Amino acid sequence: MNEKKLKFVKRVRNEETPEKMIEGVLNKDRAVLAKVITLIESSAIRHQEQAQIILQKLLPHTGNTIRIGVTGVPGAGKSTFIETFGYLLCEQGYRVAVLAVDPSSTINGGSILGDKTRMEKLSTHPNAFIRPSPSGGVLGGVHLKTRESILACEAAGFNVIIVETVGVGQSESIVRSMVDFYLMLVLTGAGDELQGMKKGILELVDLIVVNKADGENVNNAKKTTREYNQILHFIQPSTAGWETKATMCSSLTGEGIDEIWKRIQEFFQVIQSSTVFKDRRQSQVKEWLFSLIKERLETNFFSNKNVRKLLPEIEDQIINDQATVSEAVDALFREYKKKDS
Repeated sequence: MNEKKLKFVKRVRNEETPEKMIEGVLNKDRAVLAKVITLIESSAIRHQEQAQIILQKLLPHTGNTIRIGVTGVPGAGKSTFIETFGYLLCEQGYRVAVLAVDPSSTINGGSILGDKTRMEKLSTHPNAFIRPSPSGGVLGGVHLKTRESILACEAAGFNVIIVETVGVGQSESIVRSMVDFYLMLVLTGAGDELQGMKKGILELVDLIVVNKADGENVNNAKKTTREYNQILHFIQPSTAGWETKATMCSSLTGEGIDEIWKRIQEFFQVIQSSTVFKDRRQSQVKEWLFSLIKERLETNFFSNKNVRKLLPEIEDQIINDQATVSEAVDALFREYKKKDS
């Protein structure tokens, strides 16, 4: 047997089966969990099929967790906050998984930012798991597969799931649709920021945290917190039965972090005493269903041979004002409905 064939045989023998990977995840093996998420994120059909087999078996072991979304303007200190917050929880015995959605590389689509470079302390804790994922350019940065990755982490015994978003564009509403509690980090000097902030964003969150409240910035942080609480008084809360408020913390010193966790625990006591928690989880599953349907339809449409052939001509017609956009879409769909020739 030549060397090349021998290497291939060894690779096949060493390749973990779905059954072994399911067992590894349920046994809380972080290395196996990372491999499962790689399968989930893969665009290869074989990997997608394996991932679905694994997820189906893991599904009964999911759901009993706290899902927290973290967003914020660039520079608000999301990664530093998550590291400090996550480390506090790990030290208290919680198992914390962080799904950090990174900007995609415009060259190869991979993650620009790495977990080791941003959360070095948290990444070494035995109760933590950090997974940066390329956004793939999906609506401001939320990876389509994040929901499935959440399920895998839950099955692996992580009882606090933190989803970090790049915090731009439509990604806020997408993260809202996959977490229970949504937290937004802001900086001091809210006057100008509040002027430009859309009311809709404030209506999505369950807590606003004024970060970097340390040193000479403490007084500014107090002022900003008051300003947010004043404006939140007139905003429709994101969660029924819960009043959204603003608080402050320092991710560097840890001041105020414990208070944030108490606030989140209070939130879960409130929503689990009613039907809000159950209703939100059910609504999230429905939204997941329809988002996947849309994604599959779009992929199928643009991979259609007839559509690919006609599309350049249609683009030229629109650019040169030879056809309206509606006419162009109708023409493409007529081709799409034809059988591939």
